[in-house]
Amino acid sequence: MTPATTLIPGLDDIVRGGDPKRRADAARRISELFLQGAANFGADHVDLFDGVLSSLVPHADLAARAELAERLSLLVNAPRGLVGQLAHEDEIAIAGPLLRRSPVIDEQILVEIASVKGQGHLLAMSDRPTLSPDLTDVIVRRGDRDVVRRTVGNAGAAFSSDGYSTLIKRASQDGVLTLKIGQRDDLSSEQLKDLLAGTIDVVRRRLFTVVKPARQVAIKRAINEISGAVERTDSGRDFEAAQRTILSLHREGQLVESALLNFAKANKYEESVAALAAMTGVKIATLDRLIAGDRYDPILIAGKAVGLEWATVRALILLRLGPNRTASSADIESARMNFARLMPTTAERVVGFWKTRPTV
Repeated sequence: MTPATTLIPGLDDIVRGGDPKRRADAARRISELFLQGAANFGADHVDLFDGVLSSLVPHADLAARAELAERLSLLVNAPRGLVGQLAHEDEIAIAGPLLRRSPVIDEQILVEIASVKGQGHLLAMSDRPTLSPDLTDVIVRRGDRDVVRRTVGNAGAAFSSDGYSTLIKRASQDGVLTLKIGQRDDLSSEQLKDLLAGTIDVVRRRLFTVVKPARQVAIKRAINEISGAVERTDSGRDFEAAQRTILSLHREGQLVESALLNFAKANKYEESVAALAAMTGVKIATLDRLIAGDRYDPILIAGKAVGLEWATVRALILLRLGPNRTASSADIESARMNFARLMPTTAERVVGFWKTRPTV
């Protein structure tokens, strides 16, 4: 005779055909019996409780099921069938605790639930102590912004190569996600480089300040590799034709801001740099190296020093990014505010310093 049938005479009849109220009452009493003795029950006893409770618990009210799920989520020998049944419920108050921490839910069940349930279920899963690559593949594919951020912030989560590729693509539009990915210990050097390549400068700088020293070294190396290709290209640029064009404009008295703006809008890098160099008196090689760096500040400084309008400075910033990259509206607005705050006298002093340096 099992503990359950000892407690409730006629249990078999209740399970097979009892009215909902009697079933709910039986579910409450048997659940309490299991919870009180769980530490001492063997696998056979747990299986017996599992069969009975799986039939009765669905008749309990929501509050009772939620309380039971909360208590079961802490047990290493909770009835697997019942736990899986409760974890499939639509009510997150019931499924959430089990998805969040139950140690008895099978991986297959977690993947199945992640594939069909809503964001609340995915968010609960993201807090589990460990998450397999198979599970995170589904979470990354289906999860919203909050779910994905929480999952990436979980040190116990593991990601496949495809999962990381998807995350890095999403991070190009989400600075917070970039910071979370960049701090993960399992991020490879190539993945870090891919992450930084699609990240705006302000996020790169923020990431550098929040990571461990070892990762700071890796970030510097990755940025150097990313910009290295640009530097090699820039160092091989031929400014000879652009210089002739600018000299001709200067002789004709047409080397004015509108000409510089037209060059920038037309994506004519050499002519733009040569024109700005002529206006500021800074050597082309120096200005080229400054503009090709990882910050847009030199453009703000040069523009302010010679009295350029914001429209021209903005065009130069976009030119610096190149035709295949775009700046976020937030980044552009930040640049505009910095340009407005920059004092002409400060800009002129910096440009004066640039003029004394043969290279930068």
